[in-house]
Amino acid sequence: MARRASRMASRCRHWLSDLSVSGRVGLTLVLLWLVLAAVGPLLAPYGVGAFVAPEVFDGMSARHWLGSDYMGRDVLSRLLSGARYTVGLALAAALLASGMGAGLALIATVSPRWVDEVISRLMDTLVSIPSKVFALVLVAAFGSSLTLLLLIAAATYTPGAFRIARALAVNLYQMDYVQVARARGEGRLYIAGAEILPNMIHPVLADFGLRFVFIVLLLSGLSFLGLGVQPPNADLGSLVRENISGLGDGALAILAPAIAIATLTIGVNLLIDALPGRGRRITGGR
Repeated sequence: MARRASRMASRCRHWLSDLSVSGRVGLTLVLLWLVLAAVGPLLAPYGVGAFVAPEVFDGMSARHWLGSDYMGRDVLSRLLSGARYTVGLALAAALLASGMGAGLALIATVSPRWVDEVISRLMDTLVSIPSKVFALVLVAAFGSSLTLLLLIAAATYTPGAFRIARALAVNLYQMDYVQVARARGEGRLYIAGAEILPNMIHPVLADFGLRFVFIVLLLSGLSFLGLGVQPPNADLGSLVRENISGLGDGALAILAPAIAIATLTIGVNLLIDALPGRGRRITGGR
């Protein structure tokens, strides 16, 4: 056990040493927001909905580090709470989208051609529907909820994940070691899980990071339109929308969540771009 932990620590140090400066900045930002999403509400100095400031759109002070919002609530407390919804929903939706996309791609690759055609045409149908229109119709029909937002985001980005994973899987399916496994009489599940998936995991993980960024922006856009997380809860997009009247004054209540969205998405992009071997693996997979 100790030897395994030592090897893991050595790999982590080697991986960090391979990261560029921009990659380390991205990793720092990503870890920061993951930690804030996990424990941020516990660190909030005030209740999320508590009216604690005598003035609206108040500036920075010792009591309110990021000032107050349009109703006199503490911006820092609401930001720490909103990060949990933004990061948590986006992370869960990205995992669903990438997982379903990769799973369907593996099924399509190792199955008969008609199965591949059915799955591919279904994905083409989904990708042709504008995400905002798709979300608007579903929210109007069923009402906004965290579960519905999760499913909308996952369904919207599953086709893109499927396309990339399928392109990788089809290319790997032609490799000699896969043909040898087929000649040995190995089943389709074994070929998909043991021969193809391990060799496409790095590009899929890089694509997962991009899906996460896209979903953060989608959920923030929906919340800005009033279709996302509903009051009294709020994500980062909701915080921007509800404090829009303070834009002319440059209030921190609107600048802070906007900067939070920017640093989260930029951090993920910097980390993805700096992943060692990312470009080589993706190019080879295509």
